[in-house]
Amino acid sequence: MSRINNKFDQLKRENRKALITFITAGDPDLSFTERIVPLIANAGADIIELGVPFSDPMADGPTIQLSSERALASGTDLAAILATVKNIRKGCDVPILLMGYYNPVFVFGLERFCREAAASGVDGDLLVDLPPEEAGEFVRFARQSSIDFIPLLTPTSDDSRMAKVKKIGSGFIYYVSVAGVTGARSKVAGDIGGMVEQIRKSASLPVAVGFGISTPEQAFEVSKLADGVVVGSALVRLFEQFKGDELVQKAVEAVRNLKAGIEQID
Repeated sequence: MSRINNKFDQLKRENRKALITFITAGDPDLSFTERIVPLIANAGADIIELGVPFSDPMADGPTIQLSSERALASGTDLAAILATVKNIRKGCDVPILLMGYYNPVFVFGLERFCREAAASGVDGDLLVDLPPEEAGEFVRFARQSSIDFIPLLTPTSDDSRMAKVKKIGSGFIYYVSVAGVTGARSKVAGDIGGMVEQIRKSASLPVAVGFGISTPEQAFEVSKLADGVVVGSALVRLFEQFKGDELVQKAVEAVRNLKAGIEQID
């Protein structure tokens, strides 16, 4: 079983929910990424998504777009991200998945990417613009390398799409709770519970909910409905506002508060 499977199994046994945090790899540079990942894992992140910067991040709002631009400006590319994960693995066992777009992986080479990602210690991959109907070749290479392919579902996903996701997905299902791009919002979507239940009837994988979750209170609200909560833009915004040791302090504090929010008692 992968680290992702093991983590969800552990949390289920403990009647707890996963906090999944997103940061962009290479923002402000990869040495900082290598430093911050173990710290936010220790602060309570159960799974960490490392965003792969891309020049045309069509699914992302301005906060993550700017983060991607900063990472690209520092020279971040896919090979360097894999080397960074390998360094992180020397002292940190938190489940790590890469989240990004198909183009950089395609250019790198699908089989080569899956092989080298596994060797570096990557546990899963989420490609936001690779629909399940076209993911067969990538999934085949991912399975050969024991990399989880994390599928996406949205409020408009129908039974047919859910059935396809059931066949190819592993690790967990990422449910995008709102139509539109990434970004913190003042309120979470009101129909999450119904969609999560519908997804669970179609697939046995854990369901994590993301897009728009930014506060401990929102994280708690969503955790009552899903197996995991994904927080991205609210953390990435800190990378705009702070630098160095202050950024480390603010990021660790934010993750600790989110985890405390999820684990409060009704």
